[in-house]
Amino acid sequence: MKTAIDPIKQAESETGSTTAYQKRTLFASTVGYALDGLDMMILGVCFTLIQATFNLTKTDLGTLTSVTLLGAVLGGILFGTLADKYGRVKVFSWTIIIFSVFTGLCAISPNYESFLVFRFLSGLGLGGEFGIGMTLVSETWPKHKRSRATSIVALGFQLGIILATLTVNFVGEAHGWRWAFAVGVLPALFVAWTRKGLKEPEIWQTLKDQNKNKIALGKLFKNVKTSSTTVGLTIACAVQNFGFYGIMTWMPTMIATERGLSFKNTMFWTISTTIGMSLGILIFGWLCDKFGRRPAYIVFLLVSALSIWFYFQQTDMIVLILFGSVIGFFVNGMMGGYGALLAEHYPTDARSSAENIIFNVGRGIAGVSQVLIAYLATVYSISYALALLSAAYLLSAAAFMFLIPETKGKTLE
Repeated sequence: MKTAIDPIKQAESETGSTTAYQKRTLFASTVGYALDGLDMMILGVCFTLIQATFNLTKTDLGTLTSVTLLGAVLGGILFGTLADKYGRVKVFSWTIIIFSVFTGLCAISPNYESFLVFRFLSGLGLGGEFGIGMTLVSETWPKHKRSRATSIVALGFQLGIILATLTVNFVGEAHGWRWAFAVGVLPALFVAWTRKGLKEPEIWQTLKDQNKNKIALGKLFKNVKTSSTTVGLTIACAVQNFGFYGIMTWMPTMIATERGLSFKNTMFWTISTTIGMSLGILIFGWLCDKFGRRPAYIVFLLVSALSIWFYFQQTDMIVLILFGSVIGFFVNGMMGGYGALLAEHYPTDARSSAENIIFNVGRGIAGVSQVLIAYLATVYSISYALALLSAAYLLSAAAFMFLIPETKGKTLE
């Protein structure tokens, strides 16, 4: 007589083969995160077009990014806690509806003020996506493959960047930025389809059956060690988002305005940088599973600090485009580890909350920093403002050295 296999233990097994359910959660979460990348980069690549339509200053543009990320922070907190209470898959459908409606309204905004409001509300929907998708994958994949699996989810964002670039260059250029935002709603329907009929992770379902699926935000600060870890992870997520949005949002504008490259040709820089990011994410996920989370992060952070300082001393366009791949490799390669890293520090009844709150609070801090970049870009130059990012990566490296414990090989609680 065969013994039934516990799906939770099978997920944690070092020898268990990948199941169809694990593959489906991975696919659904990856295309969901692609939606996040698509939306954020349509805004970034359309900056100059939106600026011309509404006659905006650089500070106005920075405020658009900040308001979107503020919405993501609040949405991340709200939907992250609800996902712990009501289920990861169920809450996702709510976020898609909110995102779709308000992104569509962005396309028909009559003025800057209404566009600002719609960006904030669409950000609410986007805020829940990262934590829910990463939690789904972390709770269903084996621990020795956890970082590699979440790194594939992070690749979804890079796919979204490419789709945004193509959409703006082939739709936005011909028909205007409003059509680019209208087309951006369509992937939301596909994402909703990927989640249809998807079951909740067994580890969460067990909690529900025991009536233990309660909102447990206090577990992020239950003692001094956990509180220090939460602070450290928040610093790391803030720096990660600060660097990413600072570079990917402002670099196309810098290349077009300070280096004299045409708007359409900034596509080459975006594609080069995204290729580097994609390779970095895959390799970083493997490094985390092989050597541990802390050493992988510390090395990438230190190299990022040096690379960014060097990069913004350059003026040759060929160097800027080609070295963009190197910057992308180290700066955003680290996204390959955050899903697993955040999941491993917190129990199941607080995991989605922790993933969404910590990452999105970091994203919110990064959003506020965009106004600082805009100010420095106005007073000095965009290249000067972005060069200051080097110091932020040193701060994150210190957080990993002194506040964040190693969790390689940890079984989820």
